[in-house]
This record gives sequence, structure tokens and C-alpha cells, in this order.
Amino acid sequence: MFAETLEADAVAIAAHLDGVLSEYDDLPVTRAMRWATDGGKRLRGFLVLEGARLHDVSRDRAIWPATAIEAMHAYSLVHDDLPAMDDDDLRRGQPTVHVKWDEATAILAGDALQALAYELVARPEVGGAEVRAELALTLARAAGAHGMVLGQALDIAAETAGTPLTLDEITALQAGKTGALFAWAAMAGPRLAGASAAPMRLYADALGLAFQIHDDILDLEGDVEKTGKRLHKDEAAGKATFVSLLGLDAARKRASSLVEDACDALAPYGVRADLLRDTARFVIAREC
Repeated sequence: MFAETLEADAVAIAAHLDGVLSEYDDLPVTRAMRWATDGGKRLRGFLVLEGARLHDVSRDRAIWPATAIEAMHAYSLVHDDLPAMDDDDLRRGQPTVHVKWDEATAILAGDALQALAYELVARPEVGGAEVRAELALTLARAAGAHGMVLGQALDIAAETAGTPLTLDEITALQAGKTGALFAWAAMAGPRLAGASAAPMRLYADALGLAFQIHDDILDLEGDVEKTGKRLHKDEAAGKATFVSLLGLDAARKRASSLVEDACDALAPYGVRADLLRDTARFVIAREC
């Protein structure tokens, strides 16, 4: 049930995004936008759609913020892959945008995808003005120097300083770099419904951290053919990760404990949240 729903939602989000991007002129930058948004699990968009279903919000409304978070996530990957950042040449099994085109095109494509994310949550189809304003405001905080950008900046600062981070520091870093967009995605459904987002926030905080710990495990033990990206980069760079700080077995146990926390946070929703519980289990079982 979970795998089928995740795949169906990914197809729906891809189709919606293709429809939006088809309105743009056929230029290198728009082709790069399409390249950057192609493929992937679309897990963040799935969280938006599933959170909306849980709060009886129509799919016609939820598909817009679901597509928005995927555009925002794609922007972050395009910029993270740049030579000045993580300097990656492979993403989802394909050349990264700056390799496929050039750095200038990659920067502009990322900028355009970020702008598109705000455009999508501001569309009148999403709901009333207050709902759209709340989604845009919280997305800005999640994506900017309170969230994802802050996490990336802390990561770069630690790498530049050459001083490995402590466990508390890397947990705080990843809460921004990875966790902030997960939290926004999970909380979008209740925000669309005008309901309390507190349970979904607790769920997303645990989910996002478990996701990152498993990413660190995959970087050490994964298969490049399955992950679609270069592996062992953190180890080669001497960067602190959850695995290097905790050890492999303890990292796995920590991820499993976080999954339990995520599932417990969904108690107010009862069995209606079983798909989200399956999602939490999936993030530490995935191979990519």
C-alpha cells in the first residue's frame, strides 16, 4: 500500500510539475529546471499530500504545495552540487546540472526553481489568502537562513575550519539542512486545513533526523548504482557524520528509535496515519 501510494503520488506530482513548466519558453535554463526536477522519490511532496488527506483537504488544493516543495528541494540540490558547494557531478544517476550545462545555467535554474516554489504556494487554487500567506512565510523560514541555508552554512563553516562537529552540533546542522523542508512538508496539510500542526511537527522532526542518519549509513555502505550519487565523500573529506560519531551499530539503533518516536507522534490520528508510519519505516530501509 505504501509503495504504491508513494509511486502514484510521485507520478501525480511529476505530471503537475510538467504542466507548470510547459508554460515556460524552451530555453537552456528551463530545460535545466526540467532536468533538475526529473526523478527522485518525491518524498517531501508525498508528505504534503498525505498530510492533506489526513486532514480532509482536497487533492486539488494540496497538489500545489506538494509540487512547490519538490521545486524547492530541486533548487537546493542544484546549488548544493555546484563546485563552490559540494562539487558533485552525479545526481539521481545523471550528470548534475552544472555538468550537463554550465555553472551559470545551474545557478539560474536553481534561482528559478526557488521562485517557482513560492509562486506555487501563492496560487489561488491553494486556498484563502491567509492560508497561502502562512504557507509562503513558513516556506521562506524553512528554506532560508533559519533553516536549510543555515544548515548548509554551518556545514561549510565546519569544513572550512577543519574541526569535526560534535553530535549536538551535527544534529542542529541537519535539523536545518535536511529537517526543515521535511517539517514544512509534513505541516502543510494541517496548515491547509487550519488545524494544529503540532503532531506533524513532532513526527517530521524525528523523521528528518532518521532520514539523515540513514543517508550517512548509505554514504558508507550504499551502492552507487542504487543511490545515483557518489559515495564515501564525507569519509574522504574527514567530515563528522552520525556514523563517524556514533559508530555504525549505534547509528542504526538511533535511527530505529527515531522511527518509533515518529510513529508515536501520530497517535492522535489513530489508524488513519498508518501510511505515514510506513513512511517513517521506509526512510531507514531505503537503498537510495
